[in-house]
Amino acid sequence: MLQLPPLSLYIHIPWCVRKCPYCDFNSHAVRGELPEQEYVARLLEDLEQEQVAAQGREITSIFIGGGTPSLFSEQAIDQLLCGIARRVTLADDCEVTMEANPGTFEAERFAGFRQAGVNRLSVGIQSFDDDKLQRLGRIHSSRDAIAAVEKLHQLGFDNFNLDLMHGLPEQTLQQGLADLRQAIALQPAHISWYQLTIEPNTEYYSRPPQLPEDEALWAIQEEGHELLQAAGYGQYETSAYAQAGRRARHNLNYWQFGDYLGIGAGAHGKVSWQATGQIVRRWKTRMPQHYLDRSRLLVAGEQQVEADELPFEFMMNALRLVDGVPSAWFEQRTGLTKARIDDAVRLGQDRGLLDRNEDAFRPTALGQRYLNDLLELFL
Repeated sequence: MLQLPPLSLYIHIPWCVRKCPYCDFNSHAVRGELPEQEYVARLLEDLEQEQVAAQGREITSIFIGGGTPSLFSEQAIDQLLCGIARRVTLADDCEVTMEANPGTFEAERFAGFRQAGVNRLSVGIQSFDDDKLQRLGRIHSSRDAIAAVEKLHQLGFDNFNLDLMHGLPEQTLQQGLADLRQAIALQPAHISWYQLTIEPNTEYYSRPPQLPEDEALWAIQEEGHELLQAAGYGQYETSAYAQAGRRARHNLNYWQFGDYLGIGAGAHGKVSWQATGQIVRRWKTRMPQHYLDRSRLLVAGEQQVEADELPFEFMMNALRLVDGVPSAWFEQRTGLTKARIDDAVRLGQDRGLLDRNEDAFRPTALGQRYLNDLLELFL
């Protein structure tokens, strides 16, 4: 029987200074003054329409993503978080993460964001190599990035993530490892380290840069992983490394097939409905000007996840986790019996892709390396 999982809240702020050539997120370059007040008011209206989906649950984590949310003022973020607290119940230890750029302008706002209730920042570094930053279209320098992290330490922000990419245009093994060494030296609680991929509808897709060959990519990944582990950053998800006790709770809820409300332009949500046993995904209108237009509906569409799609949906998230998830969660969070996936699980075990532990679904080291092959078993 379907049981209600933990509930999170995702908030999308879609503006940034300029669009990076690799970015396929719903982000839009700022044109003129940001409509902070209008957007915050619309976000809170959006949340009011989503309240019923909470079904009595408290919000365990909030993630403010974008775009570049740190372009919003401290006052706007305070108004937003106060408005949320008046409309839904927040857990006493609710994790509130906000994405931020390491530019000087945003770094000056870090103290205000903390006072507003943000207790975790995710800083978009991407690289500490100025040439690579320029190729990626980033507007900050390596010096800016280091100064921003030092500012976090000065403010007592002890829980923050650094976002880094590898496999950058013409990146060597030495350059990739140098980025990691610099990140480790700055002592973040968490490092998200993922490979640059070329996505449709991006500038890089139209004009692809020269990326490292597969052999070089694998060397960066292997040696980088060892470097992170040796420095005390344990891998717990495909692209996520954390110090002990510092795993990203919001992202964990995604990977554990939890529920989340999505508010903001282009935001997506996923909700389990206990009364009907349905799992529904819904998404909001994408363009900021349409989202702000009160004559338009906020919801752009919704779709029930059908029973034959649920095994893949569940495993696509759960098997990204190095430790996997308790096997009992499959029935609790999909409403299906484990018999639906017995054959696929057995085949994954026989091929050495899935651990044989009956109490958990956990990928082996081989399964982590060939995750797509493992997931295909559940289609």
